[in-house]
Amino acid sequence: MTSPDTPAAPLTSALPTESGKKLLPWLVAVAFFMEALDTTILSTAVPSIAEALEVTPLSMKAVMASYTLSLAVFIPISGWMADRFGTRRVFASAIATFTLGSFLCGICSSIHALVACRILQGCGGALMLPVGRLTMVRTFAKSELIRAMTFVAIPGLIGPMLGPFAGGLIVAYFHWSVIFFVNIPIGLVGLYMVYRHLPNYSQPKTPPLDFLGLVLFGTGVALLSYVLEVFGEHTLTNLQMLILAGVSLLLLTAYGFHARRTPFPLLRMNLFGIRTFRISVIGSFITRLGIGGIPFLFPLLYQVGLGFSPVQSGLMMMPQALAAMSLKVVMPKILARIGYKRVLQTNTIILGLMILLFATINADTPVWLLIIQAFVYGFFTSMQYTSMNTLVYADVTDEQTSSASTIASTMQQMAISFGVAAASVTTAIFIMDRYHANSAEMIQGIHKAFLVLGSWTIVSSLLFLNLKGTDGESVSQHKTEETHG
Repeated sequence: MTSPDTPAAPLTSALPTESGKKLLPWLVAVAFFMEALDTTILSTAVPSIAEALEVTPLSMKAVMASYTLSLAVFIPISGWMADRFGTRRVFASAIATFTLGSFLCGICSSIHALVACRILQGCGGALMLPVGRLTMVRTFAKSELIRAMTFVAIPGLIGPMLGPFAGGLIVAYFHWSVIFFVNIPIGLVGLYMVYRHLPNYSQPKTPPLDFLGLVLFGTGVALLSYVLEVFGEHTLTNLQMLILAGVSLLLLTAYGFHARRTPFPLLRMNLFGIRTFRISVIGSFITRLGIGGIPFLFPLLYQVGLGFSPVQSGLMMMPQALAAMSLKVVMPKILARIGYKRVLQTNTIILGLMILLFATINADTPVWLLIIQAFVYGFFTSMQYTSMNTLVYADVTDEQTSSASTIASTMQQMAISFGVAAASVTTAIFIMDRYHANSAEMIQGIHKAFLVLGSWTIVSSLLFLNLKGTDGESVSQHKTEETHG
């Protein structure tokens, strides 16, 4: 039997060479960065693209939503595809599809074509993160996973922060199509490196695709994602949103019953019987409801509340990126010293307090203090995500990793949508007249949103009380008295 500290046995592929193993986190990180950047880079470019395509800015919501919906539909199938066709083939195909979609988006001359190409782009983006994580888990020993995953998590934090800044910079000095074309050279180089260095793990006897499960789960998640995308924007009536949300919940409930009856479900719901998996996935989802909307609130605070330009606002995000990169060195040592339980409990509370502190920011706050706050928040946010993302795999077997990666990625994508929706709606609730509010009123509304989200984050730390001091030791290398007992 394989010990927890040995890499998961390769299924039908030899482990990569030492140089290939060192390159693997870079390959996954670059793909992760492209996908994370693309989800936010369009936000500041919407008016320019709408003008070029001769449509209203409101019509551009379909362009934004189509990508998110595509992610929601295709992430659940990523684990099965990786097992069936191999991680290298699927990962390379994902990058190729994403890159092709980016090129086609850049040459579109109508909004309908742009929506179609964004769906294609989302098909590739949906597969990159879960398949990349799966490859990492099957390549690295559990004791090496934290260091590798910390590195990969950095682009996921930097992408959403740089997206609005990069989008604003591009439309200010270049044609809007450059927003999509920047992915092409990165994608082509990544494609070449993947074929040279990425191992092609696959399952020799992959069960047939659970097509009914895909329809039930994919449609349910897509409908729920759409409701979250349009929530608070008055593009649908309250009744229409309630109906769509109700249908979504019915479909997801139907999938739950279906998964118990079918021998080979799309997602193995029995994984939630593993305590560390259950706590990390559910805890991650609940915690992200509080911290997931902060990348949405920061640009709003800086640009609308404090009067920063998009470029200045983007530069204010850089301290968070630097903090995330600095964590790579110390994260393995922190977890080895105090373990997952204390890290997640303490860190979640610290994040909540940091978010509460953001409610004190106003026009008189010096820039140096904003930079310090952003750096500290970026450090603890990166620690939170790395801890939650690695604990998921602490007690799952190699045969379960593809399904575990798929479930974790699906829940993460949903949490991002929920987090942004929660931040948006909470802010709107506290602004009486959002369409004519001045900067002072906007700041007050954003402050109250910070107070709500910060309080929620602190309360969410209670979820990690169910962890034991010994949980995740195979990954963190943390030793307690219980271990030596």
